[in-house]
Amino acid sequence: MNALRKLLDQQKPLFEKGGKLEKFYYAFEAGETFLFTPNSTGGKHGTHIHDAIDLKRMMITVVIAMVPALLFGIYNVGHTHFLAVGELAEATFLDKILIGSIAVLPIVIVSYTAGGLVEVVFSIIRRHPINEGFLVSGMLIAIVMPPTLPLWQVALAAIFAVVIAKEVFGGTGMNVLNVAMTARAFLYFAYPGDMSGDVWYYLGDKQYADGFSGATPLGLAAEAVAVEGSQSVAATLAGFQDGLFTFWNMTVGLIPGSIGSTSFIAVMIGAIIIIATGVGSWKIILSGFIGVYAMGLILNLAGANEYMSMPPHYHFVMGGVAFGIVFMATDPVSAAHTEMGKWVYGFLIGVITVIIRVLNPAYPEGIMLAVLFMNVFAPLIDFYVVEANKKRRLQRATV
Repeated sequence: MNALRKLLDQQKPLFEKGGKLEKFYYAFEAGETFLFTPNSTGGKHGTHIHDAIDLKRMMITVVIAMVPALLFGIYNVGHTHFLAVGELAEATFLDKILIGSIAVLPIVIVSYTAGGLVEVVFSIIRRHPINEGFLVSGMLIAIVMPPTLPLWQVALAAIFAVVIAKEVFGGTGMNVLNVAMTARAFLYFAYPGDMSGDVWYYLGDKQYADGFSGATPLGLAAEAVAVEGSQSVAATLAGFQDGLFTFWNMTVGLIPGSIGSTSFIAVMIGAIIIIATGVGSWKIILSGFIGVYAMGLILNLAGANEYMSMPPHYHFVMGGVAFGIVFMATDPVSAAHTEMGKWVYGFLIGVITVIIRVLNPAYPEGIMLAVLFMNVFAPLIDFYVVEANKKRRLQRATV
């Protein structure tokens, strides 16, 4: 590391004011501060210092929290690949990791490269430091995509999301919408054929095994609405494809889905990390799951069809609701900021997610639209929370 430090120090004058590469200073500075502590830091006893963590370390913590979901996603893409082509019995652990890596790592690399280049261009044009927020967004964009997505679409979505959802508002800390969800929404509406339907199994150059279906648990549940006299959703899921969609299997995450969102267990490990480090709001996470369960329970009691009658806790492990609540809803920029507002914000995300899932047969997943919808209303929630606090204080003052 000393050699690397020495090399950076030798090159640094080229990027400083008056140097030949002055305009690229912030690109150099981003790499330098990613590797080493900046030369200028606050004093240990400054009155303005409230925490030892800075934005870059905060973002790295979120990335670390996503690592279990990413690693499991790599394994699961390989596992479902061999399941779909009928070679699961012969596949070893390393075979699954290899196939998963071939499908997933290029998506991660393209996401970081495309979005990172946009960040560099904007930092040079605006002459400001490169925003650390893309450390998280680059990973999130990759991890919420299907493993079969063409790489050029990954690049296009990353560029669109960074420019439209963040840079036009001023960069990190100024965005209204969650950047990763914006990327996913862009692809969903621009290229629906590559974001839904038969896209959740990476087949490579092989074909489905005879009799194998590419259905997902959310798709099967939605189909129960249209089939009169169908058996319960829980029974349908448990009996599908030799128990592929049992509740336990969906909790573990050995099912088709977006790369990093299938495992409830891996996502909860990430939730523990961001809550323990104070990076993510436990109030948003808890209220989000309460909202999902409450709305699922209300629909369960109504029981107008088999999907409504599904046990509400099934919503936790189906699709990407857990991942969305833990890593998307807790985005500290686009979420509500007041403490009471966080409860309302998370709860409504959970409620809207289930409503979209169960009552809108055209869209089997709901967490993406729920998060984006509540991103827009987060400032309004904070406004009314603050107004209510002001009103209560004024009432106490006049007594």
